[in-house]
Amino acid sequence: MSESATSNAREPPAGIARAPVCLIVNPAAGGGRAGRAANAVLAALRARGLTARREDTRDLEHAGELATAAARAGEAAVTLGGDGLAGAVADALRHVPGAVLGVLPGGRGNDLARVLGIPADPEAACAVIAQGLARPMDVGEVDGRAFVGIASAGFDSDANRIANEAPARLGNLVYAYGALRALASWRPVDFAIELDPPGERVEFRGYTIAAANSRDYGGGMQIAPAARLDDGLLDVVLIEAVSRPRFLANLPKVFKGTHIELPQVRVLRAAEVAISASRPFTMYADGDPIGELPVRVRALPAALRVLVPATAAGASAFLSPARAEPPATWPVDGASTAERAEDR
Repeated sequence: MSESATSNAREPPAGIARAPVCLIVNPAAGGGRAGRAANAVLAALRARGLTARREDTRDLEHAGELATAAARAGEAAVTLGGDGLAGAVADALRHVPGAVLGVLPGGRGNDLARVLGIPADPEAACAVIAQGLARPMDVGEVDGRAFVGIASAGFDSDANRIANEAPARLGNLVYAYGALRALASWRPVDFAIELDPPGERVEFRGYTIAAANSRDYGGGMQIAPAARLDDGLLDVVLIEAVSRPRFLANLPKVFKGTHIELPQVRVLRAAEVAISASRPFTMYADGDPIGELPVRVRALPAALRVLVPATAAGASAFLSPARAEPPATWPVDGASTAERAEDR
């Protein structure tokens, strides 16, 4: 290959001015996978013509600080880690007008990356950062903190806690491990929810209540298969009480989203939902604790922009068709995503 051909392969197309990238790395994510991959990912970003630098996080609060500083400096904040890191960065970016989030898979579950159609290999996924489209994306919010995927409580609280304490060597199997361990001692609980709109109150006895901004959690479980990232609504999934053997037998259905056909599963939709239970539970979102029941969960429409493949990959994550808006425009002119949406 000639020198000019090599140069063209590495440079953005003519006329497209990419924003510089701040690669925000959780070096412990995926049992250290993200930390081991970070230098190669940084090189892959630069090889695609991007100006890129690396920052390692100490914790999720520090990740938010790094993201805020990057966005204010006109950089795209690109995460290399799991959904918890993506959620923490999204929480920070929603306060910075024109902010752009990029997601590279480096954790155990990588559910947001999967839903967005981003390649599972983090180096290959750098193509999305260099050539993808920036699309408006909703986030959910609990007690003032944002999340990108799904907030849930009940059985999921126990399963998440166990999974987070499990050995890193289990990899993606950690979620199945958490569910099986939680099931052994589970007792059904009474839940009450209030949907706004339409102002409906629902009470049920069961396993889990989930408020879904996105489709997947737990390493590919499609708990809310119809959830979309730009509809301004939460898909509220209720899993009512059944025997433990039946619950276990039905568990594989969630990986295809066919569990919603079961009589004990209901899916409702609302912009906000208040959730309470007959005994204490920690609500988890993006794999991390986010609040203690009772809580109110709400959708924040078009809270920030996220980089997605320019192809049809991941299009099913969104309700609206893709707009031909390559990242030539980021950073934008200072108007918030919500303000830009109102102007259109």
